[in-house]
Amino acid sequence: EVAITKMSSKGQVVIPASMRSNLPEGERLLIIRDGERIILKPLSEIEPAVREDILFAEKTEQALEEYSRGMFTRKKADAFIDELKEW
Repeated sequence: EVAITKMSSKGQVVIPASMRSNLPEGERLLIIRDGERIILKPLSEIEPAVREDILFAEKTEQALEEYSRGMFTRKKADAFIDELKEW
């Protein structure tokens, strides 16, 4: 199946209705750039262990960005461990 769409000035892309019929609203998509190709894959279709690794990597990147912006706070070890368990 082939379709043409365009990217908005904010980087948003519309997936044509015929190609998203099996994707529920709010579905998270994994985006992979492989040279000139961009691949979208529903996160729900990825093996659980790989999905967990991807989600952990995403949270790690977010934490690094927050750290770079000086948004980190100090916590006691127990509070930190409790927060990690929520991930």
